[in-house]
Amino acid sequence: MLPALDAVYPSVDALYQDLHQNPELSLREKNTAAKMATRLRALGFDVTERVGGFGVVGVLRNGAGPTLLVRTDLDALPVKEQTGLPFASTVTVKDDSGVTLPVMHACGHDMHMACWVGAATLLSGARERWQGTLLFVGQPAEELLRGAVAMIKDGLFTRFPRPDFAVAMHDTSLIPAGQVGVTPGYAMANNDAVDVTVYGKGGHGAFPHLTVDPVAIAARIVVALQTVVAREMNPLNPAVITVGSIHGGTKHNIIPDEVKLQLTVRSFKQEVQKQLLAAIERIAKAEAVAARAPKEPSVVVDPLQSAPALYNDPTLVNQLVAALGRGLGEANVVPAEPVMGSEDFAAYGQAAGVPSAMIWLGAAEPGAYAAAQASGAQLPAVHSALFAPDRERTLRTGVSVLTLAALELLGMSR
Repeated sequence: MLPALDAVYPSVDALYQDLHQNPELSLREKNTAAKMATRLRALGFDVTERVGGFGVVGVLRNGAGPTLLVRTDLDALPVKEQTGLPFASTVTVKDDSGVTLPVMHACGHDMHMACWVGAATLLSGARERWQGTLLFVGQPAEELLRGAVAMIKDGLFTRFPRPDFAVAMHDTSLIPAGQVGVTPGYAMANNDAVDVTVYGKGGHGAFPHLTVDPVAIAARIVVALQTVVAREMNPLNPAVITVGSIHGGTKHNIIPDEVKLQLTVRSFKQEVQKQLLAAIERIAKAEAVAARAPKEPSVVVDPLQSAPALYNDPTLVNQLVAALGRGLGEANVVPAEPVMGSEDFAAYGQAAGVPSAMIWLGAAEPGAYAAAQASGAQLPAVHSALFAPDRERTLRTGVSVLTLAALELLGMSR
């Protein structure tokens, strides 16, 4: 760990508790963004607000050298907190339709922000140890997979210094606090949300021969889609097609005119993702033709709910592993397997054409983690109403991770 961290830890911890207690949903991160902007300005960063929504960009120049992008996400989730923490969120908001929603930092973005500010504090106070430019990015709407693209479209790489590297981290209960996980190469998946509408000819359930039943067509589509991954994909290429919802009809004895399906589609390779999407459209249309549907289904990929695969540059990862091993202890830097979840952090490295890496930040209390490993139990994970990182160990490690990464990539020994 870093010796200077002891001095700044109390303010980092206080910030974390404040952020946790006052979460804001995606696209509504006004107060959260203002807190991040205020902290960076006090440290000497040149700060611009409202980039791609409530995005915050802080630039700290310290002589000639590379530029490092360090990202945190800002938004929370519509989850009712059940952790029992003394600083638990009791926030509720109304959505656009007037429905009251609970709000919680159930994905640990409050942890990311506090560590981000902590690292900015240490780096601004140790400019003799590094040279170049820090580009600290506070991103809105990560949970909607919209924030990164919105910031890029709003000139992130034209209005501000273009990075040479991009780094972020994400907490996880799959690793004990005090440790970090690293995944070279593909770490998280491509993600596309697909909406399929199946059209039929409605009528009385007692006279099915006078109808074209879209429920039956939709059921055949769901079953047929299971063979895409099992029988059309190379088993060495991970892929997922999940039908997450199916909606149609209003009553037992009424055959509806249409049924709607919602799918999530995941893979690592872009060519695999294209094959999956093409198979979904082919199967949906073929099943409709087989059932004499009056028109072919609508198959729409929602561009606002898509993200590219997260690829951790192996050379950058190896460099960071060495630096983190020296700073945290080699035993505390562990390999982590790829996951089929998604993160729009991938968009930064892809758009800028630079190496990027995301580090997994262990958040599980070590004793609870060991007990769960021994019993086979699962600890509350991100997006759970019970998710509560082991606060001090996770904060200290997270601040250290981002600070050590910056000193390695911009350090005077480069």
